[in-house]
Amino acid sequence: MADLSPENKQIINHLKDKLLEILNEAKKVEFLLLQRFGENSDTLISLEQLTEISEQAREGFFQINNLQIHIAEAQPVISPSLLQFIHQVIDKIEKRIPALEQSIKEIKLDWSL
Repeated sequence: MADLSPENKQIINHLKDKLLEILNEAKKVEFLLLQRFGENSDTLISLEQLTEISEQAREGFFQINNLQIHIAEAQPVISPSLLQFIHQVIDKIEKRIPALEQSIKEIKLDWSL
């Protein structure tokens, strides 16, 4: 595996953990919402939002995993273009995580979950 700085490795692992937490929380809230209120016209928008949150978290997780594979295959060093792409993906995901977390919080508040 080509060398990635320890800081970048730590950031990547942290982002993966956060994305899994978001996916888990979105699915948990979706389950609670369905269990307590069922699937109906009142809950439909929130359920769709939770599905979208889950998909975005899953997509981000897969994107990071794919990056790790590309990093492992990059020999003997990571190309500047790949390194730039890694930083772009990290930046994009770091900016997206708070919005996903906030959306889940708002749904939980809206439905008193």
